[in-house]
Amino acid sequence: MQRKAYVPGVAALLAALLAGCTGGSPDSGGQDDPKPGGTTSTATAAQPGKYRTLPEPCGAVSHSTLDSLLPGIEQLTDEEQREKAYEGTATVTYDTDRKVGCRWKAESATATDHLLVDFERVVSYDNTVSDDDRAEEIYLKKEVAADLPAPAASPSDSPETPDSSKSPESSGSGSGSTPDAGGDGDSSSSAAADPSTDPSADPSAGGAPGSTPSALQPRTLEDLGNTAFLDDALNDSKQRTVTVVFRTSNVVVTIQYDEQPATTTDIPSSEDMQDRARKLAGQLAESFSD
Repeated sequence: MQRKAYVPGVAALLAALLAGCTGGSPDSGGQDDPKPGGTTSTATAAQPGKYRTLPEPCGAVSHSTLDSLLPGIEQLTDEEQREKAYEGTATVTYDTDRKVGCRWKAESATATDHLLVDFERVVSYDNTVSDDDRAEEIYLKKEVAADLPAPAASPSDSPETPDSSKSPESSGSGSGSTPDAGGDGDSSSSAAADPSTDPSADPSAGGAPGSTPSALQPRTLEDLGNTAFLDDALNDSKQRTVTVVFRTSNVVVTIQYDEQPATTTDIPSSEDMQDRARKLAGQLAESFSD
């Protein structure tokens, strides 16, 4: 899947947040200078984040959710192995109050599935920058690194000149057109504007097998936490990786879910994997709001 960088708005917001960390206007310096016998005025300290602790990551995902994400767990006949698979493996961390994570893996007859859940609690050590703002900076850096494609433009957004759309040269058979704008050129131009005849415009219409339909392309999410995005990538070995990142107050949550089919002729379903990852993200977001 070819990507087109879509970061101008995100980069601008990130720049604004970073600029806010550098302090106030240079003109305010004289007003805050203490005077002999007077009272020193101090800026109000930025608000701390809502969360002071993090959940235990390996216990944050229910067995039923793991069964959905990792079908191979239920196929384990040995009860001890199955319980160990449910437990997961904690990621290496040096400060469990600030960053924790857990990994799960399960092999089935058709595929190997992996799941990673990571929690990062952000603390700003700058009194002029809130924990939430610092967490937003970290989230935005992840979104920029994901290099999300630009949203597909609607037909009304296409740059079309009214006069040219009604001219005989553009709507006729091409008999009066110039050599550079002949009938063949019009046909290809019309096909390029029609996703049903142009595989590159809509991967779900005649695109390469396993390509992500336009409605499931990597994108920002409006209904998850304070800010969120979803990424979806398929590599040459047909391993699909779906990543969901969201921020809730001063905590940034990352979910990485990937599936490697047993054979390269099988391609994991983008819709199914995204649906499972988003459901897990919603459950985790609700657990923080409790």
